[in-house]
Amino acid sequence: MTVIRKQDVISSVADALQYISYYHPMDFIQALEKAYYKEESQAAKDAIAQILINSRMAAEGHRPICQDTGIVTCFVNIGMDVRWDETDMTVQQMVDEGIRQAYTNPDNPLRASVLSDPAGKRINTKDNTPGVVHINMVPGNKVEIQIAAKGGGSENKTKMVMLNPSDDIAEWVEKTLPAMGAGWCPPGMLGIGIGGTAEKAAVLAKESLMEHIDIHELIERGPQNAEEELRLDIFNRVNKLGIGAQGLGGLTTVVDVKIKTAPTHAASKPVCLIPNCAATRHVHFTLDGSGPAVLTPPKLEDWPQITWEAGENTRRVNLDTITKEDVLQWRTGETVLLSGKILTGRDAAHKRIQGMLQSGEGLPEGVDLKNKFIYYVGPVDAVGDEVVGPAGPTTSTRMDKFTDMMLEETGIMGMIGKAERGADTVESIKKHQSVYLMAVGGAAYLVAKAIKKARVVAFEDLGMEAIYEFEVEDMPVTVAVDSTGANAHQIGPDTWKVKIAEMEK
Repeated sequence: MTVIRKQDVISSVADALQYISYYHPMDFIQALEKAYYKEESQAAKDAIAQILINSRMAAEGHRPICQDTGIVTCFVNIGMDVRWDETDMTVQQMVDEGIRQAYTNPDNPLRASVLSDPAGKRINTKDNTPGVVHINMVPGNKVEIQIAAKGGGSENKTKMVMLNPSDDIAEWVEKTLPAMGAGWCPPGMLGIGIGGTAEKAAVLAKESLMEHIDIHELIERGPQNAEEELRLDIFNRVNKLGIGAQGLGGLTTVVDVKIKTAPTHAASKPVCLIPNCAATRHVHFTLDGSGPAVLTPPKLEDWPQITWEAGENTRRVNLDTITKEDVLQWRTGETVLLSGKILTGRDAAHKRIQGMLQSGEGLPEGVDLKNKFIYYVGPVDAVGDEVVGPAGPTTSTRMDKFTDMMLEETGIMGMIGKAERGADTVESIKKHQSVYLMAVGGAAYLVAKAIKKARVVAFEDLGMEAIYEFEVEDMPVTVAVDSTGANAHQIGPDTWKVKIAEMEK
């Protein structure tokens, strides 16, 4: 009988969460490298390049790949012959203590995003606990742990359906994926759970995302069962959609499709689809009683030596002197390098601004949004001599319901965020002759290097959702919606879906 020390669980979980905050799984990096060299869409190629450069920088600097350091999911398989050295803590409590230590590590603090009272006051727990822990009793005398940190942008795109037994799963995925938008930061992976009951399908989908990327090996040897045939069918259908990196249009939307199944009722076909984003983060380890897990860092030379530089036609902009007339000249698809001052604001800040304007109170002191750009971001806390921690964009559609109000009542000139905007928001941008700029999701550390000064100007009590003033220098963005309403997230995928179909003729 193996004795497992609770401290080994706690320290192993803490170390693993720090590890995955700055190390991508190497199989994911290799898959992205293949996608980069295959890609023919320049916008998508540039986005993949920034993701890969950011990944190497995070590995070198031991700082988060993405500012959304996620909610923790943990699968714990406990051998039936295992005994614990102490029983004053449950397995959930051990995992939570590891999470607490990881997310409050002063050398690399991770952003606390978990809120208690989700249907009410939504109060930040400050240490990212509790985690979502799945415990299974299995044969053997070891404890196997699979742990992941899942960002909200991809988690929010989860889709579930109760299909009829005769329905085509691949057809459902093909129809569903375009409606998910790009807030899940493709290129990534799709995890699909099939069978059991509704909640079982969701757990199967999440667990499948822990698996090794092997779709190219499967393509080479050919499928050997129905599940592998379905994986390939979905992989091909999805990539033919032309959604591409960051939803800008291109050849690679997913780098793998994973499927896990369970027996189900004769009348049922539950299916759950969960995407993993460009900040895919997970690691597996085993405890055998000999001490905490030892995680071997990948070699920095294993990262591809890919560089990215702004093209000759890149537009350099001084945000402190820009005029509305200048913005009218920008066109969808252009790369813009921003320098000057911008303000930040996410869901909570927008909701509070709305309340203040409706009450007649006006904007908080020190916040003047007229002719300014607002960046949808919740940064990681700075360490050492950093101005700010990793500060990549959050999903912009969550701010759509506030956009008309912000454009009409605050006088903002434009917005910066991640992924597409809804149809009504695009119309509002066109109506107000504004502009929406897209920063690359999954390149948070790279973006932070462009921020030269940062200070909180309002709503400090909101933590990472406070309003900051950033002074940036050559911050790279793409014009996603210009003042005419031309929308890159519609034009790009539509164009590349046609091109891909023509390539296969």
